[in-house]
Amino acid sequence: MFRNQYDTDVTTWSPAGRLFQVEYAMEAVKQGSAAIGLRSKTHVVLACVNKANSELSSHQKKIFKVDDHIGVAISGLTADGRVLSRYMRSECINYSYTYESPLPVGRLVVQLADKAQVCTQRSWKRPYGVGLLVGGLDESGAHLYYNCPSGNYFEYQAFAIGSRSQAAKTYLERRFENFKDSSRDDLIKDALMATRETLQGEKLTSSICTISILGVGEPFHILDRETVQKLIDEFEIVKEEDVPAADQDVAPEQGDSAAPESAAAGTDQGSAPDQGVAPMDI
Repeated sequence: MFRNQYDTDVTTWSPAGRLFQVEYAMEAVKQGSAAIGLRSKTHVVLACVNKANSELSSHQKKIFKVDDHIGVAISGLTADGRVLSRYMRSECINYSYTYESPLPVGRLVVQLADKAQVCTQRSWKRPYGVGLLVGGLDESGAHLYYNCPSGNYFEYQAFAIGSRSQAAKTYLERRFENFKDSSRDDLIKDALMATRETLQGEKLTSSICTISILGVGEPFHILDRETVQKLIDEFEIVKEEDVPAADQDVAPEQGDSAAPESAAAGTDQGSAPDQGVAPMDI
């Protein structure tokens, strides 16, 4: 196995100015199951893909409640994510006990980033191999932050991390301008759509995804499977109605009865799909 002479501890810089152990931790985030976050003016939605190691095992929990106004979705090493979520929960409890008010989301994210950064400057520690999407609501409105293993943090309107997250990012980049004024249900549907983009050939069901939401007058909670499945079914019906309509616009000379057949033939010939249709529908 190839070993790099500059990755024996996290404080050793390579001649190119890189810290390899920090990059390894960021690679662990890329290899984890996908996590997605979206926010509007009043709500924040977090979604994740449930990936089990085998058919005989259950999946690991990827979304954690920190406080009534803060939740977190993780990608990467789940054990590190649990440790950091407990730290965040403890900070919220201590702040609430001391000041009798909820901890501002931005302040908690800065404390979390400082904790992660310390692990990049101590030779006897390793970076946390987990990325966190922190969603919260405070006096300044709804917020969505991404915390990186390097100690960096960024605020986003919408973001996705984990394996095959680029497809979800592409969808979010096309739609993010509408998220600010989106309703609660529209935000959940966009989260489901982005989650479906990360799946390769799998059908989106409530058993392979988890959705959580918080907003004004609505504390952070994870939606139950029945509710998620109803939303997925409603979403699938809309997409099935949209596909034949698009085909009729492309080939108006064909009859209504031949529209589904022409759609299937177009797929076999490698024609470009409609941007609104997820790859797994093709």
